[in-house]
Amino acid sequence: MNSSTFLPGNNDKTIWSQSATFHIQPHSKQKVAYFHHKDVGNFHFGVQHPMKPHRLTLTNNLVMSYGLHEKMTVYCPPKATDDELMEFHETDYINFLKKVTPENSEEFPKFNINEDCPIFEGLYNFCQIYAGASIAAAHQLASDGADICINWSGGLHHARRFEASGFCFVNDVVLAIQHLLRFYPRVLYIDIDIHHGDGVQEAFYATDRVMTVSFHKYNASFFPRTGNMSEIGCGLGKFFCLNVPLKDGIDDDSYVSLFKDVISDVRDHYQPSVIVLQCGADSLGKDILGGFNMSIKAHGECVKFIKSCHIPLLVLGGGGYRIPNVARCWTYETGILLDAELQSELPERTPYYNYFGPDFSLHPPLVRRMYNFNTKSELQKIPQQVHELLRFLDGAPSVQMQELPGDLQFILDESDKELRDSRKDQTIDIRRRKR
Repeated sequence: MNSSTFLPGNNDKTIWSQSATFHIQPHSKQKVAYFHHKDVGNFHFGVQHPMKPHRLTLTNNLVMSYGLHEKMTVYCPPKATDDELMEFHETDYINFLKKVTPENSEEFPKFNINEDCPIFEGLYNFCQIYAGASIAAAHQLASDGADICINWSGGLHHARRFEASGFCFVNDVVLAIQHLLRFYPRVLYIDIDIHHGDGVQEAFYATDRVMTVSFHKYNASFFPRTGNMSEIGCGLGKFFCLNVPLKDGIDDDSYVSLFKDVISDVRDHYQPSVIVLQCGADSLGKDILGGFNMSIKAHGECVKFIKSCHIPLLVLGGGGYRIPNVARCWTYETGILLDAELQSELPERTPYYNYFGPDFSLHPPLVRRMYNFNTKSELQKIPQQVHELLRFLDGAPSVQMQELPGDLQFILDESDKELRDSRKDQTIDIRRRKR
């Protein structure tokens, strides 16, 4: 097992020239780095809460039981610092997370704290751990230390700059992308969680440096009630935001075919320098909060397709609320990223082996008898609509790369300020929702 402690240097920066290419040669063996903190699974949102960090312990144990740790470099990432978290999040909000406890929570402003986002013991420590792993993974990718970096504890895509949302307190995805923007001209963010990646979309809604593409369930009542195809970005970011809204019951063939059609088109038009892939496992069939009929193999097929692009890749976790299936899915996808064939029968030496009964298989049947409400004609229209939107890009945006100052958020804030007047002219704010 390759193991080390990740100690990023503060001044370790790589400047890419405008003409630099970022594709990995297809014949090269892709270097994979895996980030896992031993304490990340020890936190508890509450007995009745669907989010169970223990799923990360199960995933890591299953990865180790299959021997996958021997095929990649394993890192114990450092915790994110206050300053790193404040590169995106408001200072007052981070100070709140540092100080709040279950005992004193009534003394503070709420910051959208509720039954979905409860205060629990060690909350800030938990945020530092999973966000630190994503930042460390982005640093390793940008410093050419690996071609693929994995952090299954990350992908908490709902958190906003100034508040918690949807089980997410700190948006590690945004923090990782902000770091990658120091080194890469264009970042493509792809989200296959069943919930819309609203926090990431909102953070980069007005820039062409990041294209966000989210595949998700969408209707008027399903959280977060955003993610319609009409949400396409604004200002400099107009047409650099794509959403693929789906209905309950979508099956393997429909999802994978649609995913490949859309992403192929996006890749060819946007020409990303690096890809961030959020692999929320609540899009699997039989998930507690989900509504799709997708198997682990189909979910993994999306990961395999992205890997085949041979573009530097950061892979993150996300949602997923039937714990054994989350562990199975992310272990299987770790194997895909390593080009490793995994036997269908789970290794008996796996800790918590009884969690995976009664079949003890890597690929249990996940299809429930749910009608597929996505009609064939509707699914055929989506790639056509995406293609029409991508025509407005007029080629991949050109970026003059230079070293960015440390306060990247200041630059983004200035950009937001310049675009604020143009936003006022819009008659409808498609991101607004009733709080």
